[in-house]
Amino acid sequence: MSTLTLQTSAGRYPIHVGRGLLARAGDCLRACLPEPARARRFVVVSDDVVAPLYLEKALAALGSAPDFTGDAMVLALGEHNKNLATFERICTGMLERKLGRDAVVVALGGGVVGDVAGFAAAAYQRGVAFAQLPTTLLAQVDSAVGGKTGVNHALGKNMIGAFHQPCCVVSDLDTLDTLPPRHYAAGIAEIIKYGLILDAAFFEWLEHNVDALLARDEQALAHAVHRSCEIKAAVVAADERERGGRRALLNLGHTFGHALETGLGHGEWLHGEAVGCGLVLAARLSAHLGHIEDAEVRRIAGLVE
Repeated sequence: MSTLTLQTSAGRYPIHVGRGLLARAGDCLRACLPEPARARRFVVVSDDVVAPLYLEKALAALGSAPDFTGDAMVLALGEHNKNLATFERICTGMLERKLGRDAVVVALGGGVVGDVAGFAAAAYQRGVAFAQLPTTLLAQVDSAVGGKTGVNHALGKNMIGAFHQPCCVVSDLDTLDTLPPRHYAAGIAEIIKYGLILDAAFFEWLEHNVDALLARDEQALAHAVHRSCEIKAAVVAADERERGGRRALLNLGHTFGHALETGLGHGEWLHGEAVGCGLVLAARLSAHLGHIEDAEVRRIAGLVE
């Protein structure tokens, strides 16, 4: 296991990356929360694809921690359900459970689950604790880290939401073993982005190791996830709420990508697929403006392809 620490205005939290971590989720969560005056209650928010695979293990791990009790909400999510109706449903479920301000919302799933569950945690009783257990490559390297939460609207993607940092992120690489190839490949687009914005050596490493990464080679995957989280944590720490311009680097490819997602209809393309095309479009625009050479555009397009 490797552990990074992200420093934010609200404090610091760990990002754990490794195998077999889902079984240790209770210990990881308890270690980053203040000692409770009384028993804490949690609710796991997951979807109907991830839950049959990992919910039982997550509930057992969380319930094994002293003073932790809870259950789960399993929703039919997906990008087309990342909306205010799903947000309201999660909040209603928390109210029905009579959860207090010491409650913990645990997101078990991909980026959609993390975004909408995190937004509910940010809003419920004006903010309760939140933990991320990401199960997709895209979530592990990007959306689970940094505290951006929210939902989509018919007029734009991620236009309604809040900054709400998790108390911890536990990225179990074992959960990627069941990730479909299309979703796995889509996550690599976000990894490529990190090389482009801040680490030319990492981009070059990706060029030489993309086949190993696509084959889910254990060492290549662990390095790619760790380095991506390392870069994102550094950027977020320097500009947590995207007010100084630094965090906008993380949006490379997303201006085009979000336009594609909105124009095609949310969920028609995976987010990583849209971002991958967005990276190439951004590169072409940069070349058109004279900022980079055509050879660099070909390198970027080649890696994305």
